[in-house]
This record gives sequence, C-alpha cells and structure tokens, in this order.
Amino acid sequence: MGGLLGDYKYALAMFGLQFASAGLTLLSRAAFVRGTSPRVFIVYRQAIATLFVAPIAYFTRKSSGSSIGLRSFALIFLLSLIGVTINQNIFFEGLFLSSSSMASAMTNLVPAITFVMASIAGLEKVNIRSSRSIAKIVGTVICVGGAVSMAMLKGPKLLNSELPQANSAFGSGGKNWLLGCLCLFGSTCCWSLWLILQVPLSISYPDPVSLSAWMCFLATIQSAVLPFFLEKNADAWILHSKLELISVFFAGVLGSGLSFFVQAWVVSQKGPLFSAMFNPLSTVIVTILATAFLHEEIYTGSLIGALGVVIGLYVVLWGKAKEHVKIEEDADPNLPTVNILTDES
Repeated sequence: MGGLLGDYKYALAMFGLQFASAGLTLLSRAAFVRGTSPRVFIVYRQAIATLFVAPIAYFTRKSSGSSIGLRSFALIFLLSLIGVTINQNIFFEGLFLSSSSMASAMTNLVPAITFVMASIAGLEKVNIRSSRSIAKIVGTVICVGGAVSMAMLKGPKLLNSELPQANSAFGSGGKNWLLGCLCLFGSTCCWSLWLILQVPLSISYPDPVSLSAWMCFLATIQSAVLPFFLEKNADAWILHSKLELISVFFAGVLGSGLSFFVQAWVVSQKGPLFSAMFNPLSTVIVTILATAFLHEEIYTGSLIGALGVVIGLYVVLWGKAKEHVKIEEDADPNLPTVNILTDES
C-alpha cells in the first residue's frame, strides 16, 4: 500500500475487494445449488482463513508490539459473532433462497442502514435544515424502498430460468424468495453494525492483521456450533467436487482472510461509509456474470428495485461528501481533527 498512490490506495483496495466479493458470491451460489451445506461451508471458510492469516499476524505483531486486553478481546468476540457467524449464516441462507444478484444488490443497503444506526448512536449529525442531512435521509428512504421493491415486486421475468434448488434449513429455495430477502436484509444490518463497532475496536486494538486473525479464529469456533444442531447428515461435512474445494479455499483466503484485513484497514483510515460506497460495483459484476454463467432469473421488479437502491446509495454518499467539505472548511488547520463517522478523510 505504497505512499506513491496517496489516497487512491484505499479506493484501489476496495475495488479489488468488490471483484473478489463478486467471485465469492457466484462460486458460493454455484456450490450451494449443487448440495453444499451453507453452514459447513462457513466453518471451512473461517478455518482456512485462520490458517492463512494467523502466521502473517504472528510475525507482524512481534514488530508492532500490540497486546490484546480484556476489553479488546470482548469486542473482537462480539464482532466475530455479529459480523461473521450470524452475518454469514443468514447471508448464505438468503443467497441460497433467492439469487446471486439479489444477494449482491441487498448489500447496497449497508450505507443507509449504517447511517440510521450511527444516527441513533449519536455518531452521525442530523439537521433537518441542512441539505446534507436531508440528502442522507432521502437516500436512506430510497434505498429501503428499492430493497422492498426487489423483495415484493418481482414483476415479469426478463432472462433465464432458475437452477434447480437443493435442500435448505428453511425449505425449498423456489418457494422462499421473501424469506431469502429477509435473511439478506438481516445480514446487511449485521454488517452495518460490524462496521460501526470497528471504530472503537480500531482505537483500542490498532492492528488490522492480528485483528483479522482473531476474528477468523473465533468465528471458526462459533460457526462450528451450528452444524451440530442443524446438520443431521454427517456427509454434509464431506466436499465432493473440485467446485466445492475451490469455493471454500477462495472464500477462506480472499473472502475472509484478506477481506477482513482490507476492511479493517480501510475503515480505520477512511471510515465505515467510505468502505460501503463501493458495493454497487460488486452488484453489477455479479448480475452480469450470474445471468451469463449461472442462468439466474432476472425480474423487472428486481431490476427497478436494485436501481432504486443504487440511486439511494449515492444520494446518501452525496450528503456525506458535502458534509466532509463542510468539516474541512470549518476545521482549524492548526488543530488535529478527531472524528468517528462524520469525517471520512
């Protein structure tokens, strides 16, 4: 992450992360419809991520001198539970019950939900007389309206026919579109909360590599509990094809190991909403590739709803950009500025 790139290195890191996220979504969906258990998939994913990140964290931590305290460990355990164990289980269930394009589009709600949560927590300033605050509020409403449209108003089918569905903990995927959308919405709420909680954690434990290793390790233990109650067949733990092996390895190394590090690093430097603003790129990639290679259905209502979500997202980000300019104008250049969510510089 060299200094020659300046602030562009954060954008480039997020661009790369979105391409990796798109690939992970498509590979995971392909594996699930062929019989892979989402719950077992998550356990293997986090275990591989731990094996990938832990050695790197061990050697880098010796030079950084960071030490973990009780408060930091409690926060890491909570973030692992919310942002990984709960988030990934309901996300992959929603991915299985709906579609790759729906799952990717729903992640665009993250900035809007992050704004709402941050406002409730007092980390975002809301002034109804300010165009910046009005833009964030209106953008949030548009985002949520678009998500509701995607879930409730499928409309005429545009392209392709759906792949046959495998068994799910909640039933047949074709009959549970709405349930899948609700799972995906719950996942975005978990992710937004995870982003907000990253802020105090990055202050008390400013070591993103070691943080990623701890989160992957704790998430492996937490995620391993669920299959013992939900998976009745021991064969669910066996990976039968190269696709399953590739999907698990890709998800572990890039989807969790590298992703957690990049997310933690970018959030600590630029703030949660900067990280979230790149989500539409993944949606575009996933929709195009899922239509071409997985032959997923695309509906008129889903397309219009996704467009509404993206428009709402950038209305929120426009408000954030204007707010950032205002902060810079009002700031005393001789004094250091400390902001949690409102300053993305």
